[in-house]
Amino acid sequence: MYIAEETRYEKMEYRQSGRSGLKLPLLSLGLWQNFGDYDPISNQREILRGAFDMGITHFDLANNYGGPAGAAEKNFGRIFKEDFRPYRDEMIISSKAGYHMWEGPYGEWGSRKSIIASCDQSLKRMGLDYVDIFYHHRPDPDTPLEETAEALMQLVRQGKALYVGISNYNGEDTKKMAEIMRRKEAPFIIHQMRYNMFSRELLEDDLAPVLEEEGLGAITFSPLAQGLLTNRYLHGIPEDSRAHRKEIPFLSEEQVTPTLQKINALQEIAEARDQTLAQMALAWNLRQKAVTSVLVGASRLSQLQESVRMMDNLEFSAEEVAKIEQVLK
Repeated sequence: MYIAEETRYEKMEYRQSGRSGLKLPLLSLGLWQNFGDYDPISNQREILRGAFDMGITHFDLANNYGGPAGAAEKNFGRIFKEDFRPYRDEMIISSKAGYHMWEGPYGEWGSRKSIIASCDQSLKRMGLDYVDIFYHHRPDPDTPLEETAEALMQLVRQGKALYVGISNYNGEDTKKMAEIMRRKEAPFIIHQMRYNMFSRELLEDDLAPVLEEEGLGAITFSPLAQGLLTNRYLHGIPEDSRAHRKEIPFLSEEQVTPTLQKINALQEIAEARDQTLAQMALAWNLRQKAVTSVLVGASRLSQLQESVRMMDNLEFSAEEVAKIEQVLK
């Protein structure tokens, strides 16, 4: 029987999401990878238990996460039932709909039909009565924003979601969605987007002023740039790395090679801060005013334990910022 660590809330800091009352841990656990049917359930359980024991209360999923799609929610649901049900009111569990999940015209995008059906399926897989946050995963060019917003609001009215958010929207569409949600008096509180040292434009140049104006928080994914901002590539491209795995389309040798010099330069700055490159990269995300929490994945608990130690040094001096900006040019 799992009993949570008594001192778990002494180890983590929490920030409010925008102008809402909801606080999220600085570090949240994403279950995009490593929680499918091909991953040992014992390792999944160890990571989830360890995360909660470190004060990580937020667990982020989507309908299509895992391998196959839906497996991450199913496996999370199994572990939740066996280990975490007594702690449900201490947890923030999120899911999403928008990317391809099932065949036919209703298995993706942002129609009311698709979003409602997807949420119902997700709740069933996880064995939950509600999720704390439900996201529209990507903008739909063929569905009016009003329809997508109304579908999300319907989930709130039905008690299936406490808060709603969006993901991968640009600044213009985010502002439009915020205006629609405001008319509906919806608990629209958060935007999830890609952000890291190598992928900055969407947040810094486009979304940040909109998020501040609309009172939305940001939660960032891919903060380590698919492993580039770790010690994994300091000495070249390992044979067992994602860059060598052709079945993973998000990272390639062509992407990695030009950045190796930058990675090593950033590593030197991190060492001077008494951090690993990964810890500095996570702290860099949290340096952004709009960022409430940073999503990380983990294939083993030790990776998560290393990531949490980024909280030992979250501040950047003007000199450090200047050096990092020079490297990133």
